Parts: sequence; structure tokens; C-alpha cells
Amino acid sequence: MEEPLHPLERDLEVLRAAWAEAMPAFGAISGAAQFEVEQMSDAGLVQVIDAIAAVRRDAEVLLARIAAEVSKRSNRAARESSLARVHGFANPVRLVAASTGASRSDAARLIAVGTATAERQSFGGERLPSRHPHVAAALDEGRVGVDAASAITSMLDRVRRRADPALAEATEAALVDLAARVPLELLMRGIREAEARLDRDGVEPREEELRMGRSLTMREDAAGMLHVHARLDPESAAPVKAAIEALVTDVLRRRAPGEVDVAGPVVEDDRSIPQIQADSLAAIARHALGCAETLAPLAKATVVVRVEYETLVEGLGHARIDGIAQPISAATARRMSAEAQIIPAVLGGESVPLDLGRSARLFSRSQRLALAERDGGCASCGQDIAYVDAHHISWWERDAGPTDLSNGVMLCTFCHHRIHREGWGIRASRTEVWFIPPPHVDVAQTPRLGGRARFTPPPIAAAA
Repeated sequence: MEEPLHPLERDLEVLRAAWAEAMPAFGAISGAAQFEVEQMSDAGLVQVIDAIAAVRRDAEVLLARIAAEVSKRSNRAARESSLARVHGFANPVRLVAASTGASRSDAARLIAVGTATAERQSFGGERLPSRHPHVAAALDEGRVGVDAASAITSMLDRVRRRADPALAEATEAALVDLAARVPLELLMRGIREAEARLDRDGVEPREEELRMGRSLTMREDAAGMLHVHARLDPESAAPVKAAIEALVTDVLRRRAPGEVDVAGPVVEDDRSIPQIQADSLAAIARHALGCAETLAPLAKATVVVRVEYETLVEGLGHARIDGIAQPISAATARRMSAEAQIIPAVLGGESVPLDLGRSARLFSRSQRLALAERDGGCASCGQDIAYVDAHHISWWERDAGPTDLSNGVMLCTFCHHRIHREGWGIRASRTEVWFIPPPHVDVAQTPRLGGRARFTPPPIAAAA
């Protein structure tokens, strides 16, 4: 078994080497940290930040272990022997927060992760594995950080009493693998999906809790600006988000090359996205108050609710709203599907023809719905579904590519241009999409899984 400080010692050796390599080969001047950092090469600077991140990750893991032991010794039955009280603190969270300089919530998270992943001891003194062995192993190996471990273990602890133990363990392993491959934002999408599948009865109570927490407040500051702050549950947020994004997307399309006249607009639109969103909200309100006709972009704005056929029939399980990661209950999906401009995409039921071959250049609405189900937004970066377009993998004109699902992919503008510029390949089927990196990115050109499957752990999808 490796000694506790060895990972940190290795990290520091790597950091020292990266730091030295990043400095100029000749003429480097030693000095304060900021002075030396300014002399580093671009490639060296990236290597240094990677090395420092490894130090931080391993230090946080060790800190979580220590924090858990501090909590354990502070929760002794005898108040006078409580470690926290002996050192003048009301509880271990305050002690850890004071020692680390972090907030109490950060300190509580360290304690929770350390406790959830620590080895246990039986009444007979026998050493038992952690409650979450897959997360514990990944932490010790440096494959995941404390934030990812906290998100996974807290979800698993919430559903532990109601979830099937075997499925929960498979889910833990799958989420750990996911956490090692994707950013925390995409991991959270996978965790929400996993929780809905592990605890099918819990979707509606969680949804009701979110609904009861909805609010909107307005206040005017001294400068005359009105501050609007909203907290909306998924059902309430869906039409608001869809309407605003429809207007924003319309502006962005008119800005894009080829979407406007050659001469371009007379007055350049230099608004930021937040400013466009604010103007969109104001425009929607003005039309609601005084106009009989709908804003043109809103005529095509829809909310797509995706639900499995079995869930729709049984009324048990969860559904999804395009652009919103939090799952909704079957009851909410049914209710929303009865409203105007809400499209219910039932999966597993009767389908419509989705392969058009060379008979049509543009992807149909049904095809876009199917591609959105497979890709979940931008198949490359995960950008919201409202800001992506369906593109031909083999080009319509140059390659005579058909307008079929296996030749379609949802991409945001940035990823679309970058993939073509750098020479990435794409391979797709009705259920998966893979990206093949060019040789200068990966000599082996190992395919990388994209789309919704990237943040939906395979065992969970198989269990459904």
C-alpha cells in the first residue's frame, strides 16, 4: 500500500520539472512567482497549470481524509473529549473551515466526501471497505476530484434506501468513469439522469420540491436599473427558456455569414448575449401587452418533451425537456404534452420515416427531433439544443451525402467550423455518434464518443 504523502511528493516533482522546462532555456531571470510566470512559454504555462491542478487534486483528497477523521473525533459521546470543542469550535465544520480558510459549505463537503469514501470498521474491529468503493479508489488514484466525488456520493446516499443495490453499484462505477472523462457540468447531467433511473418513485416528490421553490423577485436600484431574479422549476422554465432562446437564435442567425444580404446590416448589432436576452424578454412582454400577432421567431418556438413509451403508459419514471437537464415526472410530461407548442417525443412507440436520402437537402423536423434525442445538444461540446443545427457529415453538394440520420449530426457553430478546419472525422448511427481526431491531435486516431451517450452511463441506459 502506498504511503499517504507519496502522491503529493510525486506531484511536486512533476511541478518542479514542468516549471523549469517552461522557463526560457537562456536568459531566464529568477524572481517572484509573477515575474517567473511572465517568462514562461505558452506550452510550458499549460504544463505548469496541469501540474498544479494535480497537486491541488491530491491535496484535496488527503484533506478530505483528514477532515473526516476530525469529524469522527469531534462527534464523540463525551463533550469534553470532542476534538472540535477542545480547540474552541462548536463543531468540526467550523474547525475545518477555520483551518482551510474555506466556507462552511466547502468544509462540510470535504467532511462528507472523506466520510463517504473512508474504510469502515466492524464491531469486532475488522476493516470493511468504503460505502462507495469505486469513488474511493478513483479519488486515491487521482482520476476524480473532490467536487465530482461529492456530487456522486451525495446522490447515491439520497437514493440508497430505495435503489436496487446491484444497480446502485453499477451506477457508481459508471459515474466514476464518466467523471474521469467529462467536465463537472456534464457529469451533473449524468447524475440527474442516474438518480431518476435509480429512484423512479422519487422523481415526482423532487419535482414538487423544485416547484414549491419557484420565485421571481423585482427591485429597482439607486441607478434606476430593475433587477429581475427568477428561480423556476423545469415545467415553468421550459416555455420561458424556449421563447427567449428563439429570439436570441434569430439574432445570431442574422449575424452569421451567409444569413444576411452581401452588403450586411446598415448598423452593426454589437449586443452581448445577455443584452440580447434582456431585449428579448422586453419584446415578449411588449407583444403580450399590446400586439395581436405573435413575434415571428416565436411562431416556430416549441418545447420538446421526451418520454419513454413505457413511462407514458405506466405513469412511473421520468421524462426530459430539451435544453433542461433536470428530469420531470411522467405526470408532468403528460400535462405538458396537452399544451400548445409542446411536442411530445415518445421513444419506443410508432415512428415516422426519418431517412430521406437525396430527396431533400434540409433535415426535416422529425429528423431534427431524432438527432436531438441521440445527440442531446451539440454532439461535441454539449451546447444547449437551442443553439445547434443539424449538419450533413458527408456534405450534400461536395460528397453527395444523403439526408439521413446516419449522415446527420447536431453541432454548434463553433464546433462545426472547428471540426471542418482541423479535419475531424465523424461516424454516426441512429443511436451513437463518434468523433475521430486528426493525426495531429491523436496519432492513433482513437474514436471519441459524443452525443447524449457521453454523459449517460452505459449500465444505466442498459438497465432502462
